Amino acid sequence: MSLATVPSDFLRRAFHLAEAAGADLSTILEASGIDVATLDNPRARLTPEQVTAFTQAAWQLTDDELFGIGAAPVPRGTFRLICLTLIHRPDLGSALERMADVTRALSVPPLTLIHGPDSTRLEVRVDVRDDEYAPEFVDEAFRLVTDFELILLHRFAAWLVGRRVKLRSVLIPYPEPEPRFAKHYDSIFGVPVTFGAQVASLEFDNAILRAPIIQDERTLAEYLRESPNLLLSERDYDSTATAQVRRVLEMGVRGRTSTADEIAEMLSISVPHLRRLLRQEGTSLNHLREEVLRDAAIAALRRGEPVDELSARLGFSEPSAFRRAFKRWTGATPGAYR
Repeated sequence: MSLATVPSDFLRRAFHLAEAAGADLSTILEASGIDVATLDNPRARLTPEQVTAFTQAAWQLTDDELFGIGAAPVPRGTFRLICLTLIHRPDLGSALERMADVTRALSVPPLTLIHGPDSTRLEVRVDVRDDEYAPEFVDEAFRLVTDFELILLHRFAAWLVGRRVKLRSVLIPYPEPEPRFAKHYDSIFGVPVTFGAQVASLEFDNAILRAPIIQDERTLAEYLRESPNLLLSERDYDSTATAQVRRVLEMGVRGRTSTADEIAEMLSISVPHLRRLLRQEGTSLNHLREEVLRDAAIAALRRGEPVDELSARLGFSEPSAFRRAFKRWTGATPGAYR
């Protein structure tokens, strides 16, 4: 089970858009171990397994891989069909070219590749239905589909080549959201995101286009069977200092007590260099330690681990200290996550 957690905002928007269109997904929400109060808490986190269970059930209920909010229905199996057309391409560049060709023939947001001397932009033209929603819901649907498409394309490209696809820029064609939500975007894409653009796009170095496709139909079947779990839990095969430190912290029960000296030694760098790298990436060792503890706590509570045992395992001096920390992290008590 992945230790990573997902901000509840994405699922909250999908759920309320479905409600606005007349779909009742409350049963699916309950079966996935999620309640509406958790969705409406801006600091709440969900496990990838919860989001995956909800998404797969919603796909089955709506028979639409965009939950019925795209410009046209996207029948289940469409993404699999697209993948099968490109999985045997030799490298990422030709796979993306094939994907762009296929999207123009299907009822999915079309892709366009724009090549430059040093980098390539992958543009996505998103459209949504405007006949079922009030104007504010049309804007929300556009945001949701745009986010989903960009995250999918970035993470799927990395999965195809089995390595990080480092981005040069990310352009998003809607105004910057509230700061509490905007901060997630830089973390998701690994680069500062620009809002208010003319069109959604990902830009990356041309060198990555030559990366060979290492996946095949067997691994694709496994990927699709678990979808979107890997999309949510994989960190883009990240090799940044942030990702490496987080992996060290996730490795065992010493996640809370590992010192900066120990972590720097494991990464074969000095402590000042480690702190400088993390600062350049907009984070710190303490912040990452808190994130790892929060995600581990949420996952354990979902599995039913008693608070007293969990508190001791994560290195807290007493359960009350753990409860205070958990309330600070999520805005809710540990009992709310059971």
